[in-house]
Amino acid sequence: MSDSATTPAPDGSGPAQLPEPARPIAAGYAFTGPALDLGALLWDGVCHPDAQVRVPLPMLNRHGLVAGATGTGKTKTLQLIAEQLSAQGVPVFLADVKGDLSGIARPGQGGDRVSTRAAETGQSWAAEGFPVEFLALGGIGHGIPVRATVTSFGPVLLSKVLGLNRTQEQSLGLIFHYADTKGLELIDLKDLRAVVAFLTSDEGKPELKGIGGLSTATAGVILRSLTAFEAQGMADFFGEPEFDTADLLHLAPDGRGLVSILELPAVQDKPQLFSTFLMWLLADLFHDLPEVGDVDKPKLVFFFDEAHLLFHDASDAFLDAITQTVRLIRSKGVGVFFVTQTPKDVPSDVLGQLGNRVQHALRAFTPDDQKALKATVKTFPDSPYDLEELLTGLGTGEAVVTVLSENGAPTPVAATRLRAPESLMGPVDPAELDRAVQESPLYGRYAQAVDRESAYEKLTAAQAQPSAEAPKAPRAKREKAPAEDPSLVEQVVGSGMFKSLARSVGTQLGREITRSLFGTARRGR
Repeated sequence: MSDSATTPAPDGSGPAQLPEPARPIAAGYAFTGPALDLGALLWDGVCHPDAQVRVPLPMLNRHGLVAGATGTGKTKTLQLIAEQLSAQGVPVFLADVKGDLSGIARPGQGGDRVSTRAAETGQSWAAEGFPVEFLALGGIGHGIPVRATVTSFGPVLLSKVLGLNRTQEQSLGLIFHYADTKGLELIDLKDLRAVVAFLTSDEGKPELKGIGGLSTATAGVILRSLTAFEAQGMADFFGEPEFDTADLLHLAPDGRGLVSILELPAVQDKPQLFSTFLMWLLADLFHDLPEVGDVDKPKLVFFFDEAHLLFHDASDAFLDAITQTVRLIRSKGVGVFFVTQTPKDVPSDVLGQLGNRVQHALRAFTPDDQKALKATVKTFPDSPYDLEELLTGLGTGEAVVTVLSENGAPTPVAATRLRAPESLMGPVDPAELDRAVQESPLYGRYAQAVDRESAYEKLTAAQAQPSAEAPKAPRAKREKAPAEDPSLVEQVVGSGMFKSLARSVGTQLGREITRSLFGTARRGR
């Protein structure tokens, strides 16, 4: 920016020259390619609309963090970024924990506050709604039902939801392995409960003994946890039809990116469940998407709200899997933004992979707050700002920003007054939301739950007629699998009851499901 660059003075009396220390900051955001406009540079309390703070579109798959205390404007920042991504043809996934993001579907309402913010930030504001698909976990709430099969969800994520310890998590993994190799499809919770119940029964105990040291006591704990989990009304989240995460990647007919909003107010009292379901969605995308390397714009930007819930009390295996997924999914064209109150909510191995930062105000009322503030300051590049003072003095809708430039280098730290969203800043009427759901092309695919034959039905039938000989079904063609541990195979197929059962599921006998970092299963199995 030249020495003559000016901006209006805050009182409107005349131009105010951009101060010398702020010019290198402004120059760091003068990108030539497509970018999202976040807002205008703040320096000494003055907003400079000619000094725009932006993030290059190709850098959105380098992940990011939106952080700040409650009430500082994080939700509006998500809305602002989602709107601009959609406008540039990038699909977006948002988790709406509080229920106030549904307004993205409707044009915003102008007024003095919006006009003032637009003038301060150099924004040409125009009310506009964006294409939205509303989703709901298990169909509880307003949205297309999102379900996962237990087989797909996998033992690591399910252990997180059930609150199992490390030993129990490993044991659950062995139970999944057992079911996989026997062709016992775990579609819903009653399927898994039936398998565990069999293994703890008198007839199943011989099967249990050799499964990697799985004890009867641990299997009993898992069974009780499952029973309690179902009693809390959690069964609706697991089953078929399973949600296909490819539906998050669609564009609207006009070429704008579809904004998929997972409505969570109805389940916000189940934080472990919904945060882990978000991780399942991300893991499923990771499995299915091909490698694309660096792209001109992301295939999807995934906002992970209330991120601290994901990491709370997580096992080492779970944290390792998150770190690996975040590290590798970038090459598949997906950007992930974690949304939380302070950067310390995100493990350092994950935080180190986040190239874009929008840090709203932090509070420093207690010694712990002061410690968190100092730790946050250390995560930013060197800056001419006094960041400790700045971060505690930011107003609502203001943030400290640093992103990756077009060549991948961090931009200077910029205090920013953020633009106003152009869509409705608040929820839409529930009746209107329900109409949008029923008019969705996805409604017919996912609205009605299906309960097909799976492990529960097969085990029930086998126990009712233990000596029945069902005709052997032809084996499906498959690639040669790695050799199994002989002791495990002998244990799996040794039971008389399961010899009979295996004949009725011959198409799947001996085929173990391929599982990922999280123990989730690949689609198309």
